[in-house]
Amino acid sequence: MKALQTYIDNKNKYQALFRGQRTEALYEITTAAGRLRVAKMIDCALSPENLSCDGELSRTETNRRYRELTAAATALVKLDPSMAQHMYEFG
Repeated sequence: MKALQTYIDNKNKYQALFRGQRTEALYEITTAAGRLRVAKMIDCALSPENLSCDGELSRTETNRRYRELTAAATALVKLDPSMAQHMYEFG
């Protein structure tokens, strides 16, 4: 669950840079819609092009990102098994 919460916190911090003074979290896991949004974000980040920045990242960095994302995805599926159908790796 720590990996999932870290992923969500990082996404919310990044989005806060562009959203100005609005304080509501864009990504959350308390609602089904929020979990679905997070599942789709993780699935998108796990695509080979996004994972390796179109081959620009080193294998070590790509593997690190893969481990973090799959840990977050596993925690999300454990929290809500229906999210597996929205992620290619887990569906």
